[in-house]
Amino acid sequence: MYLDSAKKQEIFGKYGKSNSDTGSVESQVALFSYRIAHLTEHVKANRKDHTTERALVKMVGKRRALLNYVKHRDIERYRALIKALGLRK
Repeated sequence: MYLDSAKKQEIFGKYGKSNSDTGSVESQVALFSYRIAHLTEHVKANRKDHTTERALVKMVGKRRALLNYVKHRDIERYRALIKALGLRK
């Protein structure tokens, strides 16, 4: 599997407060970003896989909703998260 518990721990440790910090917005957005990158590569290779494409679009929407939440709560936290993940150009 592409995402095992060790990889999740690494993502949570890097972007969250600790390795077990699964609830913070930063760690959730980082996990969504990792999964989105993986699914994007899959969809590029398998153009007719519409189910995965739909799941990818839904996941991007969830990440967008979390980012909007952070942006309205604390703009500095939002800017730091965007910069750390490299989401904007």
